Order: sequence, then structure tokens, then C-alpha cells
Amino acid sequence: MKEWQKETVYQIYPRSFQDSNGDGIGDINGIISRLDYLQKLGIGLVWLTPMYVSPGNDNGYDIADYYQIDPVFGTMADFEHLLKEAHKRDIKIIMDMVLNHTSDQNPWFKEALKSKNNPYHDFYIWRDPLDGHEPNNWVSKFSGSAWKYVPELDQYYLHLYDVTMPDLNWRNEELRKEIFTMLQFWAKRGIDGFRLDVINNISKTKEMPNDTFKTPLDDGRNFYTNGPHVHEYIHEMYEKVFGPNNFITVGELSSTPISEAVKYTNPKRQELSMAFTFHHVKVDYTNGKKWTLGHYKLTDLTSILSEWQVKMDQQGGWNALFWNNHDQPRAISRFTDDDKYRNQSAKLLAMVEFGLKGTPYIYQGDEIAMKNAYFTDIKQYNDHESINAYNELINNGVDKALAIKILQQKSRENARLPMQWDSTKNYGFTTGEPWLKPLHHDDYSVEKVLKMKDNVFDFYRALIFIRKHKEVLIDGDYKLLNPEDNSVYSYERFNEKRKILVMANFTAQEQKRTIPAGFDLVLGNYGGLQLDDETVTMRPYEALMLEKR
Repeated sequence: MKEWQKETVYQIYPRSFQDSNGDGIGDINGIISRLDYLQKLGIGLVWLTPMYVSPGNDNGYDIADYYQIDPVFGTMADFEHLLKEAHKRDIKIIMDMVLNHTSDQNPWFKEALKSKNNPYHDFYIWRDPLDGHEPNNWVSKFSGSAWKYVPELDQYYLHLYDVTMPDLNWRNEELRKEIFTMLQFWAKRGIDGFRLDVINNISKTKEMPNDTFKTPLDDGRNFYTNGPHVHEYIHEMYEKVFGPNNFITVGELSSTPISEAVKYTNPKRQELSMAFTFHHVKVDYTNGKKWTLGHYKLTDLTSILSEWQVKMDQQGGWNALFWNNHDQPRAISRFTDDDKYRNQSAKLLAMVEFGLKGTPYIYQGDEIAMKNAYFTDIKQYNDHESINAYNELINNGVDKALAIKILQQKSRENARLPMQWDSTKNYGFTTGEPWLKPLHHDDYSVEKVLKMKDNVFDFYRALIFIRKHKEVLIDGDYKLLNPEDNSVYSYERFNEKRKILVMANFTAQEQKRTIPAGFDLVLGNYGGLQLDDETVTMRPYEALMLEKR
């Protein structure tokens, strides 16, 4: 068992966490000012989304300079101060890194545009026109074609994401050397690992044929997701950077089956520490389509979670556990009740996550039950993906009110609202005008929540403590109980010495369930439990963790 497997990760979206200079954008010094808060919560690792120099077309995931901190966040000296202060508090720092693509403002791409013979031209993926059109029918994740024509070169470059984000050509050995040198640069600064954005897309099939479009997933990803050389590229990174620096690494692995996720994370293969996968947060996609007004069945959710729990464990993989991140709307608004049963819902989601096997991640605001933005006008959105999706919905005949309702449910902008610290203007996030301003008035803040009896923050603290001190929650096996139950999610964690039972009522109605004899309450989101012999009456959104004596 590795020490990091006992820790809890806290994800910070720096732009929205804490502003220290009144410009409306969160920054490094703002993060430093909140390290005591994270220490109090019990955090062992912090994941920072990108803070490199960037034009900001994808909120920092379009990197223009891999070696510099964007001045909007501070300086390299500020970053090194952050590392020092975090380490003083036994908090490790994981940086986000984007290696599938760069910004079109990156010096590499500017050189690539100069000539087909420029050495940097082959750092990117170019193709000649095919019968006067795009080289294939692949679709960008941000809508439209995945190809952009450059008349001066009479070639197209591939961009799986925004048109300003050209994909890198990992077949080029010189590119890989440049990347390893850059990763070592950050290792020397003293960081503790990387979260690797869309890392499973870095290897494309050489032929890059048309996709079939038989399903919503046939958009080209069949020829670049978990591509032919991805594992050897990541193993090479491990040998050159991750292993020698004893790094903790997590790969974002969208559209990846368990069989592949195991390869990425089995320690014997020397690739990554753990895997972010997204099947469970796509459970409310209608026929696989994200931009729809979706609904979910609990049995579908528990089936997905359980399959990943069992099969990853059996084959030596390791899960990164999460409900929320900067790319997902708030789970409390999607899967539970963010109004009448807000506190109970936040605690329920926390308990379900922390009872599972893997490394739990808290996204900023989870610990105070932050909810979706519920924006009512497309002008309130900054996110390119959301704006493009809205325009596509309108062009396809969806009326504006429904399109906005879909964004209220599915847009990742919901997770990017500034952190709510106190009851002052802008929740204490900034003294200026915040870069993204919420529409709804929400009186929840760190200040208010910490004053509540039996609050969400302290519930998270308790779970972090319990998980660290009950090894069964780290190394124990997993078993789904009552797989056909569409109201209560029940599962066991067990090893040779201990057995833990987790039960969570995902409805607003009371549910009666049986608890086997000999179990005592470890933690519940209502305090005690309503037990009559072996029958428990579970209140709306009640969650229980019990242990066999």
C-alpha cells in the first residue's frame, strides 16, 4: 500500500478559488492564504488546474508557454512559495499538464506555420486536402470539424478540441524529448506529480480513416482514444520522469474501458498511479448524448460504479474517485436534491464516494454543498464548449428555453462559479468584479457552513479521518448488495478482519431496509439511525456507514 492511497485529493480551479489582488480572478497568493483551511479539512494532496501562460480559449488548457506561470495567477516566485507553504503543512501539489495539444500561440506552432520543412512542423498532425475537403470526417469535441485549413501551407491541422488547440504529433521523437525536458523542469521546481489531461488521446492511428457514425460515440475517437502507442509513450514518460521523481500521477481517460484503465494503472506496467474515468457521470446522457435533458436510474449508476470497483481491483488497477470536477456540473444538482435536502445530499454523495475503493477527490465547494449556477441567459456563459453546444442546439431547432435548461443541467460552467467563502460581496472571493458571476443568490458559504451544527465540512473531515484509520476502506474488497434496488445503494467493503456496510437512500421518500445483526453505526448524515430490530427506516437522502463488531 502506497502512502498516497490513504490520502484525499482536493482539486483547485485557481481562477475561481481565491483572488488576492482584486482583479476578479483567483491566483496563487489566494491559494496560499487558504492552505490552513485545506489542512483543517485533512487534505494530503492538491491538484491545481493549469496556470501556465495561455490565451484562455479553454480556460488554461490551451498552453502557450509550458515554462511560465501566467501573470494573471502570479509569478514563478509565488508558485515556489506555494510549494514551500503547502509542503510545510504536509500537503503535496499535483500540477495539471496538457500533452495532447497546445495553444496555436505556442512558439512550437508558430514555427510549424512557417513552412512544411520547419522542424517544428512535424510537432503537429498535418494532412493534405482529400478531394478538396477535410482529410476525414472526425468531429471536434467543441463541435464542428476536427480539421482546420491553412491556405498558406495547403494543409489541414488536427484539433480534437478547440480550433485554436492543434494536436501534437507524439510519433515525433524530438517532440517527446522536448516534452520530457519540460516535465523535468517542473520536477526540479519541487512539485509532487501530474494530472494528465486527455492523455489517452495522444496516439492516433497512422491511417486516420473516416468514422462510421453508427453511434453517438463514432466521431473519430475509435481511431485515437487509447491509440496504438499510448501505453509505450506513457511508460517512456514513467521511465524518464515519473519514476525517478517518485511522482503521483492521474490520467484523464475518457471513453476508456476497464481493460485499458487497468493497463494504465497497474503498478507492474509502470505507467500511471490512478485513472479518472467518466462512465458514472454520463449516466444521465440520453442515448449517449450529453446535450440533452437527461434523467438517470440509480441501478444504472450503481452498476457502473460496481463494475469498476470489482474489475479494477481484480486486475490490479486503481480508481480516482470523484463526483465533481471543473468539467462536470455539480453532482448534488444532478443526482440528489440541492434545495430541501441540500445538507443530507452533500453528505450522502461524500459517504458513497469515500466508502469506495480508490483515491477520493474533493472538488472545491463540495465540502460546503455548492450547487449549479442555474444561469438563465447564454450571455452569462464564458465556456466555449457550452456556447458552441447552445448554438448547435438552436440551429437544430431546439427552442431557447429548453437549450438553457439543458445547459443548466449539463454545462461545466456550473462547477466554475467562484468559491463561496463568506457573506460579503462576491462571497469573499474578490474585492473586484469576478470573472464569472453567479446569477442565483445562495447564502451557503464556508463562513455559514462552519457555524452550522453537524455541517458538511465536518462530515468530510470525519470521512477523511475514518478512511485513513480503517484499512478495510483502502485495501478491502467490494460487493454490491441488492443490485436491483432503484432507491437505496448498498455495498460492503471487507477484508479478513473487518467489514463495512454503506447504505445511501437516493430518494426523497423514506425507505425501509434490513441491516444484518451485529453492525454498529460509524457515521450517518442524520446523526443516529432509526432501527427497529434489523429494519432501518432510512429518511430522505439518508446515508449510513456501519461496521461489523
